[in-house]
Formats: sequence, C-alpha cells, structure tokens
Amino acid sequence: MRMRKKKWAQPELNACPYFIKEPKKSKGNWRSLFGDPSLDMQLELGCGKGESTAQMANENRNVNYVAIDLISNVLGSARRNIAALYGDEEPKNIVLASQNILNINEIFGKEDAFSRIHIYFCNPWTERGKHEKRRLTHVRQLMQYREFLKEDGEIWFKTDDDILFEASLGYFAKCGFEQIYYTEDLHASGFQPNYITEHEKRFVAEGIKIKFVIMKKVPLLEASEAAID
Repeated sequence: MRMRKKKWAQPELNACPYFIKEPKKSKGNWRSLFGDPSLDMQLELGCGKGESTAQMANENRNVNYVAIDLISNVLGSARRNIAALYGDEEPKNIVLASQNILNINEIFGKEDAFSRIHIYFCNPWTERGKHEKRRLTHVRQLMQYREFLKEDGEIWFKTDDDILFEASLGYFAKCGFEQIYYTEDLHASGFQPNYITEHEKRFVAEGIKIKFVIMKKVPLLEASEAAID
C-alpha cells in the first residue's frame, strides 16, 4: 500500500536545523554537524517515524546520532517525535537525513567512523527471492558498512522475521562480524537498553517474538574478502 503523502512533512524538514538537506556534501565530515564533535557517533539505518530514535537520543546525550530514512513522510514524523521529547531545546546530538540506504557509501566514508549501527525491522524481502540483495543486512550492504564502522564497532539488529534473521546470521558471518549477543525472544531476555519501535509494539502485542543480535566487526581475511560476491 502506498503511503499517503503528508504535505507538511517536507516543509517542516526544510525548516529543521538538524535535517541535512544534502547529505553527500557531509561525507567524511559528519562529526562537524553536532554540538560536540568529540562524542561517540552512532548510525540508525531506516529510522522510520523515529519513536525509538527520539528516546534513544534524548536519554543518551553523550552520543551523537545520525538517523537515515528515504521517505520524507516518515522523517517528518521522526522530527516531530524528536521535538516532542526535547521540547523547546534544539537537539545537538542528533541529525536526520534522507538517503537510499542501498547506496549508503555515497554519504559516509571511513573518516566518519561510527561505533555502532542500528538496523531495526527493515524490509525482509522474503516474498520475492530475487530482491534478496535489497536486504539491509545483505552481504553487499555489510561490506559497505565495514568502510565506515570502527574496528570492533557493532551492528545491533532486530527483526520479527525468522527467514530474514537466519539469512542475516549467514551474511554477518561471511562479512567478518562476530556474534557477541543473541536472543530469539528479546522481550523475555531482559536485555537493556531496548528502545521500542512502533513496529515492535505491534508485533509484541500480536505475540510475535523479536529476534536480536549484536555483531562485532572483526578483521576480514583477504581470502574471505576475495570470496565475497
């Protein structure tokens, strides 16, 4: 179903001081966009309406967050959710940007050096196998992320989809990521912190278990890298 266009979203984003209108121009220099460029920097890919994003940034003022999504409708909602939590204070530790994540290397380089990437409830692309390469955890994507993820940096991945989860574990292993946390039922595990997304609330209410892993970047052997398609 096509998302209904929100006429207010783009004008509000254009007026937002922490919406980056031309993200390609910031490649290699994202730290300069924050109030304190010395802080640890993390990235959320596919932030959606940003309910959990806003909470995560508001509760962790010692971390700078970049939140990416493609659709202005959802980024407009993310901006409103952020503004609701920060009140009259202009956020200094979060920026929003629109970008096709399949081409994420257009806007980030190794100088950006994120310590953590969050990927939550991305499209599983399980209905049509030929679109598997569009998964945000696919090998072609993970190899892009390695370029701007710090050594020993982490990817935090949540999904409700069993097929995507199992496939992603294989992708991570192939691309030089080591599993440091794993659960097939996040809400029963007691793991914290867990900032709950809009989708997550719905899935949990329906009794669907949330799968979650933390994967750490480790050195990729030349032989393994050469074998990656």
